[in-house]
Amino acid sequence: MECIPTDRELEALKVLWRDGEATVRDVYDRMNSSGAKLAYTTVLSLLQVMEQKGLVRHRASGKAYLYAAAVQRDRTFRRLAGCFLERVFDGAMEEYLVHALQSRRLSAEELDRLEEMIAEVRSQSKKSLKK
Repeated sequence: MECIPTDRELEALKVLWRDGEATVRDVYDRMNSSGAKLAYTTVLSLLQVMEQKGLVRHRASGKAYLYAAAVQRDRTFRRLAGCFLERVFDGAMEEYLVHALQSRRLSAEELDRLEEMIAEVRSQSKKSLKK
C-alpha cells in the first residue's frame, strides 16, 4: 500500500513536484522561505525517511544528491482526499461538499468547472453501469 505523506513530507513533495529535482539545500531553502523554521539536518533526515517510505528517490550529481518525487501528485492528492473524507466525514461525500463549498465564495468559473466535473463523473458512472 502506498504511503500517505505527513504534512511536512507533503510540503517537501510540493517542492519536488514544482521543481522536478532538488538538492537538500534547495528543499531546505524552499521550505524555510514558506515559513518553516527547519534545520538543514532536519530536511536531510526528512528526505532520507521519505526515501525509505518510497515517496522520493535520489541520484548523485557531483558531491550532492538530487531528490525527486517517486509518487505522482494527482494520485497522492486523491489518496489524501479519500482518507480525509473517510476519517473526518465517515465517507459522507454530500456533507463534505457542503462544508467545502460553504467555506469560501467561489467564482463563476470555479462553479462552471465543478459542474463540468460532476457531469463527467455522472457520464463515467453511466458507462460503467452499462458494462
